[in-house]
Amino acid sequence: MRPRDIPNLITVLRLLLVAPTLWLLLQDDYPDALTLFVFAGISDLVDGFLAKTYGWTSELGGILDPLADKLLLVGALLALGWQGELPAWLVAMAIARDVIIVSMAVLYHYLIEPFKAEPLLISKLNTLLQLALVATVIFSKVVALPESLVPMLIYATALTTLWSGSAYIWVWGRRAWLKGRRTHVS
Repeated sequence: MRPRDIPNLITVLRLLLVAPTLWLLLQDDYPDALTLFVFAGISDLVDGFLAKTYGWTSELGGILDPLADKLLLVGALLALGWQGELPAWLVAMAIARDVIIVSMAVLYHYLIEPFKAEPLLISKLNTLLQLALVATVIFSKVVALPESLVPMLIYATALTTLWSGSAYIWVWGRRAWLKGRRTHVS
């Protein structure tokens, strides 16, 4: 093993934490679920820091890292939605946004030109709010929090979910349209 493999090993560990974290959530074991969720978040920061600081990036890491993040986040949203801790409409909205974005990326890649992932700032904010919402809901099952905090995060997350989904449709739809116009003009 080389030092440059450490970020990928940390990411694989985070992938392995997804199932136990979701199991703990579904078993209402919120303290342990919170511990694993926080550990997964810290591991994401550590592997990202190592990869960027030392140039230990890889194609595999570029695939595994967002996959681990998305599996944990979507899984947690589904588990908390299943338990009635999050509204079904928000869970459906978040998943629909991801499905639309991935579908658009695949279509763009195969029908127009190779797709290069470029996360929008609003999408990063949306992911941050989704993470904050999940962590807050789990944390609220362990420690009493202000009653208005979770509803506020739900609506902020819904707003950024709609905004980021619309932004991706606009940006990539426009790129596809412009690319198509250039192809027909040439």
